[in-house]
Amino acid sequence: MTKPLRIGIAGLGTVGAGTLGIIESHGKLLAARCGRHFLVSAVSARDRSRDRGVDLSAVRWFEDAVAMAADDQIDVVLELIGGSDGIAKEVVETAISTGKHVVTANKALLAHHGTELARAAEDAKVFLGYEAAVAGGIPVIKSLREGLGGNAIEQVYGILNGTCNYILSAMRDSGREFGEVLNEAQELGYAEADPSFDVDGVDAAHKLAILTALAFGCEVDFESVYVEGIREISSLDIAYAEELGYRIKLLGIARREEGGILQRVHPCMVARDTPIANVEGVFNAVVAEGDFVGRILSEGAGAGAGPTASAVVADLLDIARGSTLPTFAIPAGELSNSKSATMDGHSASHYVRLMVVDRPGVIADIAAALRDEEISVEAMLQRGHAPGEAVPVVITTHATTQKRIAMALDRIDAMEAVLETPRMIRIESL
Repeated sequence: MTKPLRIGIAGLGTVGAGTLGIIESHGKLLAARCGRHFLVSAVSARDRSRDRGVDLSAVRWFEDAVAMAADDQIDVVLELIGGSDGIAKEVVETAISTGKHVVTANKALLAHHGTELARAAEDAKVFLGYEAAVAGGIPVIKSLREGLGGNAIEQVYGILNGTCNYILSAMRDSGREFGEVLNEAQELGYAEADPSFDVDGVDAAHKLAILTALAFGCEVDFESVYVEGIREISSLDIAYAEELGYRIKLLGIARREEGGILQRVHPCMVARDTPIANVEGVFNAVVAEGDFVGRILSEGAGAGAGPTASAVVADLLDIARGSTLPTFAIPAGELSNSKSATMDGHSASHYVRLMVVDRPGVIADIAAALRDEEISVEAMLQRGHAPGEAVPVVITTHATTQKRIAMALDRIDAMEAVLETPRMIRIESL
């Protein structure tokens, strides 16, 4: 058996401690699988006194994570700090520039700097692993980079944020509103004290930008991802979705369209009998469609100490075996600077919910606004009869462009009889 793989860990939070636990628990198994022992040679974290469930007395401790990344007694650096810039970026850049492999769980860093880091790693002839950055324990990066390597990927999409999936699932099961379920998710540890990155769709957008680069061989382009979150989803929308045969999911979707690659994160209505509609709670799911293999769905735990640490160790095994590939499957210099499509030309069916005054002529005015934008109505629901009172009206449309539906809704929103801003959710055929 060859010399041990010497590991330095920057960040000993949930994922770092979980990684230490796997290495300690499965040391012999890991060595048998890759032909090398894993040796945690150094660590760096803010709190040295914290009990992390493993014995670190014989491990060198660095107060400065960047200094640890430059240490010549380390072969691979695990960056488990987080954040798109600052110390995390400096650790990764230092490790690469000093000839060390890097494994990271940092989706924000890769979404913002993935292309430049891939080029740096290639120039330094080191591996940049990030299986843990997308979908936790689901091996989606390895699947796209290796298992589906014989395919041209036609689209990739999925549930990429477990917090949002938990909230939407719990709202449907209980009939409660967003705010109440968010509070519960925070109490259970599924949502952060500041949940903005999750519920506003940013976390899912980071992950989608990474998947897009890998699936389509293009530079990482987070700035072109269209993003909507789930704050405006109400229990009424979820109930109507069920009645219409749909479930609401926050999806990240990337596919080639006429104007280029369109990356979008937003709530979607998906048919209740589709596999992704039945992925519940904090679970993630990723679907890749290849021209030869067809549709592949991977589902599992998208976060947490065990699943994410499992993905970190998977990258370590590849490094120990010498099985390393370009960061985004093809050499960084060959990543295309693909044109990005915009949402304006994207065509989809839509669910629209209005709150209107129940009086003659209102529906005719709404229909006229849709007609003038050449939008065809598939169905309309109005419950109850309460002259002069507020009543909900739900409309589903046939496929139309984002630009047209937006113009129609602006006209409808300006009507005196419309009491609330119209709510719109795209209906996806998956």
